[in-house]
Amino acid sequence: MSEFSRYFEKIRIRPDPKVEAKASLPPCQWDGCNEPGTHRAPVGRMREGEYFRFCFDHVREYNKSFNYFSGVSAAEIARFQKEALTGHRPTWTVSSNGNARFAPDFAQKRSGRAGYYKNVRDPFNLFSSQRAEARTQPSRARPLEAKALETLGLNETATGAEIKSRYKELVKRHHPDANGGDRGSEDRFREVLQAYRMLKQSGRC
Repeated sequence: MSEFSRYFEKIRIRPDPKVEAKASLPPCQWDGCNEPGTHRAPVGRMREGEYFRFCFDHVREYNKSFNYFSGVSAAEIARFQKEALTGHRPTWTVSSNGNARFAPDFAQKRSGRAGYYKNVRDPFNLFSSQRAEARTQPSRARPLEAKALETLGLNETATGAEIKSRYKELVKRHHPDANGGDRGSEDRFREVLQAYRMLKQSGRC
C-alpha cells in the first residue's frame, strides 16, 4: 500500500439513479430476454388494465403486431366506433315528437340592440303567436300622430293606404294652382303637408 492510499480511501462514487431504477424493475417478459421491463404494453381486448412488461426493443416489436380488434367481426367493430362517439354512454332521443329539432347554431334573427331592425331571436317560436296578435291590433296613436290624423280628417284606426289616399285628395283640393289664390286654402294646404310628413316619419304610412 502506498503512502497516498489514505486519500483514495475517502473517494466515494455516487450511484447512478437510472441504473438503480432499472435494477428494481421486473425483467422483460419476452421469451429469452433478461433486460429490465421498462415499458408497459396492453394485454389485449377484454383484459383492460392489465399490461405486459417489455424492454424498449421488444415493446416496439410487440406494438407492431398488436391489434385490439383481433378476432372481432366487422359489425361489432362498427358498433364500437359508433358508441365511442358518446364515450360508450347510453343516449336517448330528444323527444317522441318526430318534428322536434335542435336550435340552429347561427340564428337568422337578431337580438339585443340589433332587434330594432329585425325580430328578436326566437328559435323555438315561443312568441310568434303573440307577435302575430300584436300585428293584427292597431297601435295606439301618440298625441302628435292623433293631431295629424285629425288634420287629415281620419281616426286612429286609419291604415297607411287610407292616409295616402286622403293626403292626395286634400292636396288636389287645396293646391295653390287649384284654389284660385285663396289664402285660407294655402294655410290648409300647408297644414296637410306638415301632418302627412309627421305621419310618414312615425311609420304610419
